[in-house]
Amino acid sequence: MSKGHPIGATGLAQCTELVWHLRGEAGNCHVEQARIALQHNLGLGGACVVTMFSRG
Repeated sequence: MSKGHPIGATGLAQCTELVWHLRGEAGNCHVEQARIALQHNLGLGGACVVTMFSRG
C-alpha cells in the first residue's frame, strides 16, 4: 500500500496502475471500459508532472 517516497517511484507506480486499467488488468479495482487516464504528481522543489494515457 505504501511506497515511501523514493524519487520517481510514486509517479511510476501511478502510471503502471493506469496502464493496467486501460488494458483491463487492474483486478478488483478495475474501471470498466476505461479509455482515457490522467496522472498528476507533485515532487521535490515544486516539480509537477501531468501525463495522459489513452487506449490505442
